[in-house]
Amino acid sequence: MKLTAEFWVQAYLARLRIETIPAFVVARGDNTAGAVLIKLNTLDGQAQVFQRSFDLMTGERRWVVLSEGAEADVDTSLARQRSFDPDAWVIEVEDRNGRHLLDEPGLSD
Repeated sequence: MKLTAEFWVQAYLARLRIETIPAFVVARGDNTAGAVLIKLNTLDGQAQVFQRSFDLMTGERRWVVLSEGAEADVDTSLARQRSFDPDAWVIEVEDRNGRHLLDEPGLSD
């Protein structure tokens, strides 16, 4: 059984709260099947956006960088992505140390 997007987002936000990493929903997507985009803001003018990707060769799902660089450029990339996928969720994580937890068990796979 596949988790709904809303359930996954709520669980992710809870994991971040446990680690005292600020995060919030920037754009709410489709509750059931919306893609989830994670923006990591390192609070120094730089940012990265991660999206879930499916590797056709291995069958694995993993988080990959969709965009990175100056925060304004990353925001432009996010706006473009949302323009053709309005069902996508955008979660912004703010951490000077670059922590996003996407490589942690339960979130990485």
